[in-house]
Amino acid sequence: MRTHLALAACVLVAAVPVTWAAGGSPMPSMPSPREQSPQDQAKSVYNDGIRDVRKADGFQADANQLTDAGKKDKALHKAHDHYASSQTKFLQAVKLDPNMYEAWNYVGYTNRKLGNYDIALAAYERALSLHPGYPEALEYRGEAFLALNRISDAQQAYLDLFAANRGLADKLLSAMKGWIDGQRTASGNDATTVDALDKWVQERAQIAGQTAALTREGAASSWR
Repeated sequence: MRTHLALAACVLVAAVPVTWAAGGSPMPSMPSPREQSPQDQAKSVYNDGIRDVRKADGFQADANQLTDAGKKDKALHKAHDHYASSQTKFLQAVKLDPNMYEAWNYVGYTNRKLGNYDIALAAYERALSLHPGYPEALEYRGEAFLALNRISDAQQAYLDLFAANRGLADKLLSAMKGWIDGQRTASGNDATTVDALDKWVQERAQIAGQTAALTREGAASSWR
């Protein structure tokens, strides 16, 4: 409980927009620690957090493929530890530089992976307040909406992404398909809601395919 309150308090820190490098890529190399400004220190800590997140994602992917229960649990435990470690670093980054929207985005990402969905949503909102329309935060937030069964919000996140970043829109649509599959095998699910989303996903996938085909045809004709 104490940890959740501390995280929530950190998420509510006031901030003013600035521009940084996009997404989850490491920031440029920094000066020596004695010469670093708080912003430079934030970049350095952020880079450390990204390395931990990549390790965590790797263990999570391994766990998803494993069938041996013992090995699966071990991989999930390692993923959890690295998500928790990276979360601490991203929180340190936003404390050093509250304007760093990429770090806020990953405060959300790591909290979502650890099951702290309300805190994750607050962090995504902070990232989006600093960088409106930030595609990575929109996609991650969409997945958090799915985990909370906020289907209409997840659908809107997809529509927002479709025009801005087709790759991330496809990723969210894939997450929706996974959610549907999971609900089909779970007990006590709302079959009407699941069926409705399944139909919607199929329609959006068809529209996406048609749009992609038209885009390819247009690009090809421009070279004739």
